[in-house]
Amino acid sequence: MMENPKKKKSTMFQVLGNKYVWVLLFFIIWMLFLDNYSYFDHRFLNKQIDELETNKEYYLQEINKDEKNIQLLNNSNQIEKYAREKYYMKKDSEDVYIIEFEDQLIKDSLLNAQK
Repeated sequence: MMENPKKKKSTMFQVLGNKYVWVLLFFIIWMLFLDNYSYFDHRFLNKQIDELETNKEYYLQEINKDEKNIQLLNNSNQIEKYAREKYYMKKDSEDVYIIEFEDQLIKDSLLNAQK
């Protein structure tokens, strides 16, 4: 048997004319775009959460490095070594010579020029 093409159109109009379909469409559009907890807001917030978690991992690694350095600095010899290397400290009877290489000076001047 052949179906009547008008009958197919009439069923589509019946579906689109149904108030429950319109309520469902309105609800879906509302939840996707307009609501405070919309899908797009959730995607944005999830991206921020991922970024914060990567930052957390980075800072935890840095904390572990600092804790190791603190443990090393409990020894007075290590404190003296750190002060000499980092802050160029010396004993009264010593002379300190700072040697800078040309390529390091060039890099420093380029960095200062960019600022």
